[in-house]
Parts: sequence; C-alpha cells; structure tokens
Amino acid sequence: DEDDAQSQKFLTNGIMKKKKYEEEEYHPGHTSFGMSVFNLSNAIMGSGILGLSFAMANTGIILFVILLLGVAILSLYSVHLLLVTAKEGGSLIYEKLGERAFGWPGKMAAFGSITLQNIGAMSSYLFIVKYELPEVIRAFLRLEENSGEWYLNGNYAVVLVSIGIILPLSLLKNLGYLGYTSGFSLSCMVFFLGVLIYKKTILPCPLPFFYQHESNMSVNGSEDMCTPKYFVFNSQTAYTLPILAFAFVCHPEVLPIYSELKDRSRRKMQTVSNLSILAMLVMYLLSALFGYLTFYDHVEAELLHTFTKVYKFDTMLLLVRLAVLTAVTLTVPIVLFFFIITILYYFMFFYFNFFIITILYYVMFFVFYLIKFYLQAAIFLVVGIFFMIGSLSLIILDWIHNPPGSKGAH
Repeated sequence: DEDDAQSQKFLTNGIMKKKKYEEEEYHPGHTSFGMSVFNLSNAIMGSGILGLSFAMANTGIILFVILLLGVAILSLYSVHLLLVTAKEGGSLIYEKLGERAFGWPGKMAAFGSITLQNIGAMSSYLFIVKYELPEVIRAFLRLEENSGEWYLNGNYAVVLVSIGIILPLSLLKNLGYLGYTSGFSLSCMVFFLGVLIYKKTILPCPLPFFYQHESNMSVNGSEDMCTPKYFVFNSQTAYTLPILAFAFVCHPEVLPIYSELKDRSRRKMQTVSNLSILAMLVMYLLSALFGYLTFYDHVEAELLHTFTKVYKFDTMLLLVRLAVLTAVTLTVPIVLFFFIITILYYFMFFYFNFFIITILYYVMFFVFYLIKFYLQAAIFLVVGIFFMIGSLSLIILDWIHNPPGSKGAH
C-alpha cells in the first residue's frame, strides 16, 4: 500500500505540475526525424558489433538469434517506459525525474549511474582507437613491426583524436549538427558489412590458418570445421551474454534526443526508437552471421583481428579498419551530449556545483595517471576540460545578458 501511495503521488504530482514543468524546460527542437534516427542508431551501434561473430560461434545461430531478438524487444519496451516516465514526471532530464521520484538521492543516483555507463562506453570506443589506429597507420606505411615513432603510440593517438575530433564535435550547439556525423558513421559500418559479405564469398573454407590450430586434420575434420552450428553450450557461452546484453544500450541518449526532436511527441520518438533498433538488429544479424560463416569456431573475440591472420596488408581490409575507427570515434560525441544536457541543467541553478565536478574530474585524471591507466586518465582530462570551458562560458554569457544587480541576475 505504501509503494502504491508513493507511486500515485509521483504520477499525480507530474500531472498537476505538468504545465509548470513544461514552461520551465520547454524549448523547440531543431533536429529532424531522419537526423534523430541517425543519432539514436549511432548511439546504439558500438564496438560490440565486432564481437557478435564470436558470440554466435559460442551460442549457435538459432540461440544467438533468439537472444538478440529478446534483447531488442526488451530495449524497445524500456524505451517506451522511459518516454511514459518523462511524460508523467513532466521532465526530459533524467536527474529531475530521479529527484521528483526519490528526492536528492534519486537525482544523484541518476547522474552517477548514467555517468558511469557513459564513461564505460567511451572507454570501449577509445580502447579501439588506442589499439587499432597505430596498427592501421603501421599497415598503411608497410611496416612489419612497430618502430617506436610517436605516431605509432596508442596513448598519443587517443589524446590527439579526443582533442582534435571528439571535443569539437561535443561542443556543437545541438544534436541536429551531429546527425551528419552520425549518418557518416553509419555509412562506415555499412561499408564494413558490405566488405564482410564480399570476403565471405571469395574466401575458401577451411582457411589455411585453420590448419595451424589442428595438427592432424582429416578430410572429414575439415568438413566439420565448415559446418555451422545452431545450438552451442560451452565454457565461453557465458562470456557472450554481456556482449548481447549491451548490444542495444542507448537509454542515456533517448531523452536528450527526444528533447531535440523537431515537433516532438511521444509517438514520434517511439517511431524513431523502433526504426533505429530495427536497423541495428538487421545490421547486427548480418555482421554476426557472415563473420561466423567465414571463420566458424576460429573467429576471435575481435573480428578484425581474425582477418589480419588472413590478410596482412590488404587494402580493402585496411579501409574497413579505418571505417570502423571512424565510426566508433564519431559515436563518442553522441555519448558526451548527455554531459552537455547535465551541464545546462545544473548551471541554470547551481554554478558552484560545476566547479566541484570539474575539480573531481581533474582529481580522477591525476589518480589514473599516477597508476599508469593512461587511457582513463585521458578521458577524465578531456571531460574535465570540457566542464571547465562550459562553466566559464556559461557564467560569462549570463553576466553579459544579466549584469550583477539587474533583475534577472542569479
């Protein structure tokens, strides 16, 4: 009864104060329907696509399809619940919804959980940049081994990409501008899928490197290696479940994309979500299937690493690796847009909080740097710079438009 009463109180407050909240938060969206689909699809698509073939190899084709469909349906339903909650709570900001449901602890829980999730997502993308970009540069230069130049150092690559590409895109005014980069990112992954299908049609089975793993391979053994499996349960099956569970994670970006949608409505945003998840479902199924049917049980956790055993300096494969790097790099600004929304929300009311948050990010930077976790240190450094620039810019703008002592001054 107490839980029902609290739930009813939350919903009633949302309905009674809905007009007030809308007046406080309302701003017209500027992002078109198509660009919103591109942005949400880009937020869904991540580095996990490279591990789906490995997941299929350790679950079997049928079990993989069942699990992936189940995760897609659950993601669609959870997006529906988010949109309903936003309507009933009268806000498009996660922290406000948490605060109205559970007070100050709810606001902190929403901020903390989404921040940790986004940092984890950014870490996975930047890990790919750190380890793939130097290898791509080395392959283009036809270097057999890493000769130690600074441009072949993964730590430098992450910092340069973060400051030169990710940070400027993250500072764009709204998500509409990122729709173009999201569309380009998706086209890179379509190119990756096309090359994957093409390579499957020209590569023989079994591939020569299969014999390196099997010393006494008979004719029947080679045929078995090229036979697809439909249900698999082995020691690696459990490790594939997190890959599938995070395949459609886009929930921290749903409400920011909703808030920027032109002529927004809950039905329109639900359609954006349906199209985005359906498109990614098709892309995931095709990439997993053709990657698996190319290497079968010998596919590795990172699909591109498996290809390097067949092609060392293949131009098309190098272009694929570059396309994947471009795609994951252009996904990071979408993830960072959550921080922009958070900054704007907090700055409307609590300027001082952002100085505290900026200091915390720099503290985390020094901690990770001292323990030699350079990638995480670079992430906190970039986000800390972002917070500092945003805080100073917004305070200066506020002072310009509302000088101290004026009626509108904070």
